[in-house]
Amino acid sequence: MAKQRVTIVEMGLRDGLQNETVTLTPSVRLELIQKLVNSGIRRIEIGAFVSPKWVPQMAGSGELVRSALRLQKEKRISRNIEFSALVPNEKGMIMAMETGIREIAVFASASESFSKKNINCNIDESFARFEPVIALAIKNKIKIRGYLSACFGCPFEGKISEAKVVKLARRLRDLGCYEISIGDTIGVATPNQVESLFKKIKKVVPAKKIAAHFHDTRGQALANILAAYYLGVRTFDASVGGLGGCPYAPGAAGNVSTEDVVYMFQGMGVETGISLDHLVAMNPWLTEKIQHPLATKAGRVGKLIPSGRI
Repeated sequence: MAKQRVTIVEMGLRDGLQNETVTLTPSVRLELIQKLVNSGIRRIEIGAFVSPKWVPQMAGSGELVRSALRLQKEKRISRNIEFSALVPNEKGMIMAMETGIREIAVFASASESFSKKNINCNIDESFARFEPVIALAIKNKIKIRGYLSACFGCPFEGKISEAKVVKLARRLRDLGCYEISIGDTIGVATPNQVESLFKKIKKVVPAKKIAAHFHDTRGQALANILAAYYLGVRTFDASVGGLGGCPYAPGAAGNVSTEDVVYMFQGMGVETGISLDHLVAMNPWLTEKIQHPLATKAGRVGKLIPSGRI
């Protein structure tokens, strides 16, 4: 029987860094990309074409994308590496297209209040903003990924209706998103909730087009990933070192750390294509750049102790 395999989409450079107080220069972020690529990571969201006034950590995303694509052209980074960037509106899309990037992502929320706080518009308005973005992407054969945030809970509204999440996931599918990332943005989900919601989403979006995006605020991210995995989901967002957080959820942790996800799947005999040793070796360098200890657990202690030693 063929070995099971999962895909990890690295979010540290965008979802992680945008919530850090330290702003890394494009050159340091490019160095981080090279380290991630050397670890075996093959899908990386490397930036966002948003106003640096609102998200200063994403300043220079255009420069970063051009540098990464140039390294691919020079064969210093494999052409098999897939880079993507978040695009909030038509202006951002035009900026993204000028770099030559071949995949973009759009962002919506399952909570009206969270949408207004996060992107300053309601849900319908956010979808209206997508329309020219998606039209340009389809015209130029650029892949579109869709994010749906606050799918399990909102810091302003509380629990979110599963029917609403399913409706919005279907809406993203109909717009042309090849993959839809279902997010537990403030880290409130538990495995039973994941099982319940994902079973419903699978009725309108095939499992192969679903990604799971969990934050580890309450220590449930790995359990939630496992629940989604057993439902057939094979793509998971993660952030090296567990970078990030959520400005609208006090005390919220970042995305589940890439190291912890790799460690869990390796222990299950599930292939990730990523070297945990490489990720662990990055930890001191990244800690120095971010200027605080990282949330990752496996990234700090590494692999299992040698056999026979306790």
